[in-house]
Amino acid sequence: MSILHAIILAIVEGLTEFLPISSTGHMIITSALLGINENAFTKIFEVNIQLGAILAVVVLYWRRFFDFKNFEFYFKLFVAFLPTAIIGLLLNDYIDAMLGSVVVVAINLILGGAVLLFIDRLFAQNQDDNIVVTYPKALYIGFFQCIAMLPGVSRSAATIIGGQTQGLSRKSAAEFSFFLAVPTMFAASAYKLLKGYKLIQVQDIQTLLVGNVVAFLVAIVAIKFFINFLTKYGFKWFGYYRIIVGTIILALLWGGVDLKIV
Repeated sequence: MSILHAIILAIVEGLTEFLPISSTGHMIITSALLGINENAFTKIFEVNIQLGAILAVVVLYWRRFFDFKNFEFYFKLFVAFLPTAIIGLLLNDYIDAMLGSVVVVAINLILGGAVLLFIDRLFAQNQDDNIVVTYPKALYIGFFQCIAMLPGVSRSAATIIGGQTQGLSRKSAAEFSFFLAVPTMFAASAYKLLKGYKLIQVQDIQTLLVGNVVAFLVAIVAIKFFINFLTKYGFKWFGYYRIIVGTIILALLWGGVDLKIV
């Protein structure tokens, strides 16, 4: 993987991690289009640059994350994180096997897009930004996050929809989704590094650093954009985008274009 490839993937990660369009799916597609080899370091890189993205959340919401008087906030995040931690460990090999499938990504993009077209009307009554996330609600949202283990689903979309089923407004659900991303993505990155750190060469460290810095800067912009856009316009435009992208990918594959990650 070249530095240019790392920068492109980091931009994709920063733009898509907190939007309901699947960052993993877009990185898989981008890797396929760029012809990036699917090796151990590539998989480590694609997971590890999420650290840069979650740092953007911590910086933008630093008052919430460093309010040590409100320990209940951390406990609720832990409760919401537990389902993903347990199920992720149990299904890790199965999930890794799906991460190289562009077809799976395309299908899930389309299915998820269809869902997003109706979400705004389904939860139109959720207008109160002051609804409190209780422990049962946090756990429920955590189970929704598990759906995002399927590449192309979108962790952001799954957790925001999970929050809305619990009465949260679009803004409140999106912010809790951002907060939940921090322990979830940190754990995923740490787990990948722990398993594969021996495979990282000296020259790869620079690539990881560049990727995380770029993902951090781009994610800050993306988060601010998403909150404003979501509050004003809802999910439907993201739904249209997902359906269009997924359909184009399937059409290219049907037409004989090789999008397989080599």
